[in-house]
Amino acid sequence: MAQTEQSLDPRGMAREQERRVAAGAELGLNAARPFIQFQASLLRLVAHNFELAARNFEKGFESFGVTLDQHRSQPQQ
Repeated sequence: MAQTEQSLDPRGMAREQERRVAAGAELGLNAARPFIQFQASLLRLVAHNFELAARNFEKGFESFGVTLDQHRSQPQQ
């Protein structure tokens, strides 16, 4: 009868349910971790490419400005 009383204990049932929920959550998070890490690496790659594109754009814009200044400073023929 002690086994039956123990299995009907509300606190014991709640602890068991918490353990099952925690185990399920841990399993889900562990399964999602590689996908989240992959997404984070893709975001870093995209951010790096945007930075490179912005630098190249600035360099091109500066060289275009220098070319315009040189063109303006040349005497008209």
